[in-house]
Amino acid sequence: MALSRRHLLRLAAGGVLLTPFAAGCSALGTGGGANQETESSAGGLLTSELALPAPFTAPLPVPPVLRPTRSDADTDYYEITQRVGEQEILPGLRTRVWGYDGTFPGPTIESRRGRRTVVRHRNELPVPVVVHLHGGRTPPEHDGYPTDVIAPGGTRDYAYPLDQPSATLWYHDHRMDFTGPQVYRGLAGFHLVRDDVEQALGLPAGDRDVPLMIADRAFAADGSLRYPSLDPSLTGQPGVTAEHMSGVLGDCVLVNGAPWPVLEVTNTRYRFRLLNASNARRYRLALDPPPPRGPAFTQIGSDQGLLAAPVGHDALHLAQAERFDVVVDFSGYPLGQRVTLVNQLGRGGTAQVMRFVVARRGTDDSRVPAKLAEVEPLTRAQAVVEREFTFQRGGGAAHHGVTPWTVNGQPFHPDHLAAEPALGTVELWRLRAQNVPHPIHIHLAPFQVLNPGRYATGWKDTVDLGSGDEAEVLLRFDGYRGKYVFHCHNLEHEDMMMMANFQVR
Repeated sequence: MALSRRHLLRLAAGGVLLTPFAAGCSALGTGGGANQETESSAGGLLTSELALPAPFTAPLPVPPVLRPTRSDADTDYYEITQRVGEQEILPGLRTRVWGYDGTFPGPTIESRRGRRTVVRHRNELPVPVVVHLHGGRTPPEHDGYPTDVIAPGGTRDYAYPLDQPSATLWYHDHRMDFTGPQVYRGLAGFHLVRDDVEQALGLPAGDRDVPLMIADRAFAADGSLRYPSLDPSLTGQPGVTAEHMSGVLGDCVLVNGAPWPVLEVTNTRYRFRLLNASNARRYRLALDPPPPRGPAFTQIGSDQGLLAAPVGHDALHLAQAERFDVVVDFSGYPLGQRVTLVNQLGRGGTAQVMRFVVARRGTDDSRVPAKLAEVEPLTRAQAVVEREFTFQRGGGAAHHGVTPWTVNGQPFHPDHLAAEPALGTVELWRLRAQNVPHPIHIHLAPFQVLNPGRYATGWKDTVDLGSGDEAEVLLRFDGYRGKYVFHCHNLEHEDMMMMANFQVR
């Protein structure tokens, strides 16, 4: 019977073992292949074993909005079954996915601020699962702590107060050691929060408010998803093969589960909710050709909701788990124009994401007002504590030829606390990245980035750090007491112990 990593980590505390990743990884020490970068992303490229389809032939699918099973005065109730499904991702082939209701992406949940949302998840997969509402300000027992699993055949109710502004959130698997392969197999979906402030702005709405989940994948010869797990059953040995210890990069870019899709648009404004749901790939998105007038993208929101005012961008740098809420105005393009969403960090097929075709005229009563929302700026003077965290390969001696990804030199252990902030306070954390880029996600506490440049604006829950970079973030710990995690959102790094706990007192 395979030992759990938690048990192995407990043995490590007694000096017996450090990590279960020795098998298949003995060639790696403190550097070498572990520090590789490919196409400006940490990781090794996994190529598909079959000919991929021509880009811009599949229509863009939009995940269906899930309807409540019932509602009462203050709560909407939903049910989702996590199960194996099959869908046609590549033309003429059926791909097995692990999906919420058997689909990838899963159904979109739309909630209203001030109304509680309760989602009952049933696990019909052959492995344990955990559900994390990424960006949700959620009590700890419902946050999806990595060891709070739903066993096969079990159910769990997740209750989300959602006392937070309108935002583009997403839900995904968060099982300890296996988040990477389980998200890769399809366990991800959108959760949108709406409120009166957003509704009053007059932004593009209806079928012109489009969520776009961008995720790279590779495929085996039979059309199945290809992922380099040491144990493909995901029941025993965690981890990936040596050449992918820095991350798994696919050669096929999917948007809402379709390869390089195409969307016909009218010559009007559209709102796109961009989510990077890739395991390890970062994107620099641009429009080709750029619009004849104005910026390519008008950013109206960030991870945690609306900005104070719109910001124009000619390109967007999108790290794993980040969200950009943008408006694109197609009115300057002639009818029939093909506009490609490109990835300036990619090569070959990964240099393209999807295409828009300005197919017809449309009437447009939407607008992007100069003021969007009230965003309270945090200041350095409000911070009652300052902390420093370094995300790097190692920091201690290698064991069995393997050096884990760590936070301040410590591999993740469920019983180790890296910080104990007080409820209701603001803290300043200095986050540093070593070896390769690391996108850092902090649960519960929204934060603002000091000196953010043009990208990390507004309230955030994920910040991207290039190798050698440092960011100062001001976090506000309000809402709930309890234990939460923060971690790298390169999912292979997270699975290989680049995660730490904090306890709100």
